[in-house]
Amino acid sequence: MKTYTVAEVARLAGISVRALHHYDDIGLLRPAFTGSNRYRYYGPDELLRLQQILIHRELDIPLAEIGALLDRPDADRVTTLVEQREKLEARAKHYAGLVETIDRTIARLKGEAAMDDGDLYKGVVSPEKQAEHERWLEDRYGPGIRENIERGREAWGKMTPAEVKSLMAELKAVEEGLADAMRRGVPPQSNDLAPLIERHERWVGLSWNRPVTAKAYAGLADLYLSHPDFVARYEAIETGFAAYLAEAMKAWAARKQRAAG
Repeated sequence: MKTYTVAEVARLAGISVRALHHYDDIGLLRPAFTGSNRYRYYGPDELLRLQQILIHRELDIPLAEIGALLDRPDADRVTTLVEQREKLEARAKHYAGLVETIDRTIARLKGEAAMDDGDLYKGVVSPEKQAEHERWLEDRYGPGIRENIERGREAWGKMTPAEVKSLMAELKAVEEGLADAMRRGVPPQSNDLAPLIERHERWVGLSWNRPVTAKAYAGLADLYLSHPDFVARYEAIETGFAAYLAEAMKAWAARKQRAAG
């Protein structure tokens, strides 16, 4: 069996000797044996385990979780590699689409090519980020929210590219209209916002693929204020817009509840 020293493994893998020492210290990657010279030696099994560690790191999995994944009783290297390949392939496609969007945006800014506003966001939200959002929703609202998530995903999956583009253009128009109202000093509780908020509620219903109750709409407003990604998105439109939009949504929901008796 061919073995390698720490320095040799570090050169092979393109990582530091310090990293290998750390993996040993935390029990993530032990050497095959330690020689009489007190050198650590690594064999084929350790090299394969290191490959798994580094791939998991590329997939943004924390070191604290990698050991548990590798040491599962049902862990199988071939199955794990197949799963990792699928994840990386999906990520590669996502990044390829994102690069294309960036290239087209650069061409637009240089005046070399036209680009529709709706195409600015193609490929920007990754599958991993979407999965992260869904896990966050389940943690916050319980497993019952999964049915609503699947219903919304099904609705989006059935849309043609033109329909998606139209829906995103409508959202952009509504958000810009509301942000402009905020800049003009229109209170978020004002009835003057009713046409825009009604359009926003209709957009949410199309996105969810189900009717939007006043309670659900108010709950969505709370979500907008509690998830950092939503807050960052709305604050990028205009400082203070996240709170303004949430307040406008809650005021609309309260009016609907009063009207319903």
